[in-house]
Amino acid sequence: MTGSPARPAPPTAAVLTTVLTISALYAPQPLLPVLQAAFGVSREAAAALTTVTFVPLALAPLAYGLLLERVPAARVLQVAVLALAASEFAFAAADDFAVLLVLRVVQGLLIPALLTAAMTFLSRRARTGGAPRALAVYVAATIVGGFLGRAVSGALAAAWGWRVSFVVLGVSLLAVAVGLVRLPGDAPPPASGRRTVGLGALLRRADLARAYGLIFTVFLVFAAIMNFLPFRLTELRPDADPARIGAMYAGYVMGVVSSLAAPAVVRRLGGERPAILLGLGVLVLALAGLAAGSVPVLGASMFVFCGAMFLVHATASGLVNRLAAVDERGRANGLYVAFYYGGGVVGSFAPGWVYRHGGWSGFLTALAGVAVVAWLVARRLPARFDLAVPAEFGDHVR
Repeated sequence: MTGSPARPAPPTAAVLTTVLTISALYAPQPLLPVLQAAFGVSREAAAALTTVTFVPLALAPLAYGLLLERVPAARVLQVAVLALAASEFAFAAADDFAVLLVLRVVQGLLIPALLTAAMTFLSRRARTGGAPRALAVYVAATIVGGFLGRAVSGALAAAWGWRVSFVVLGVSLLAVAVGLVRLPGDAPPPASGRRTVGLGALLRRADLARAYGLIFTVFLVFAAIMNFLPFRLTELRPDADPARIGAMYAGYVMGVVSSLAAPAVVRRLGGERPAILLGLGVLVLALAGLAAGSVPVLGASMFVFCGAMFLVHATASGLVNRLAAVDERGRANGLYVAFYYGGGVVGSFAPGWVYRHGGWSGFLTALAGVAVVAWLVARRLPARFDLAVPAEFGDHVR
């Protein structure tokens, strides 16, 4: 494949791939109570269907980031999407819970390949200075995928059984694979002539390290709410079926608005740091709303919670791609995805023990403490981007 001129809008197939990839990641979540009952396992064991996927998601992007410095991101997307489709069909046919866990590990190896490649593809093909907008589109696609994956799988499971949800997802992935064949090329940028900056060197940069630490803690909180929300809903409404549980994730649509608005918010507030601090402040308020024992209040609070989280996510991902040089973005994005889902690993299981012993209020209190840590980290981010990039890290896209 050869490079082609940048286009103002991201290729549709890459965006759809991101939507379906995130759908595959989260499709089991509203079905956890159903899978718990179907396979006769504990609540924590059912929640592990998310945890075991997040573990490779937190590690594999580091290798994929290096791979994407040498291989076109479009090629990675084309191969990995077919493998993910096959895994969905296998998941639908499985009759043993251990097999489901193994398949989720496999998906955890494939999903970061697709996400890191999509981030890199979109940022490479953005016009000069357009990386934040391209990454805002990417984040919006992940939000749409997160909502559709949960809502559609819940609706399909309520109507025709949980296995149908994964068959439909597999067919959808095969359909988007056809579009990826015609994806424009994105050859990795030529060597800049300067010494290659390794992962360790990127992590030693205070600006990037703080951005990575921030997204780790924020996604820990987010993953905890998303993973244990179905169990809270069944506490409040024992008759809640998968469709009703899936509908509780409708708050995701606010994430689309806040992620696409993130660049404008950054401009209005004068920098990434105040935008992130605003998002974190609203997130803590939303956690207070989630403490209510009312299902309607819980649903309304999810809109605020998701909007706040994705304002932070879109701003932080755009910042990382502005701080990293063009030929460092594969590695920088790999680290970002690794820290993002590293927080997900912890958030998808550790708060469950707090939930078991401290109830929903103790669970939310612990998460509020983690959010405060994120706020303290964010306070140490650069006040303005143009003061944040040391000259010795080469030419950067502005």
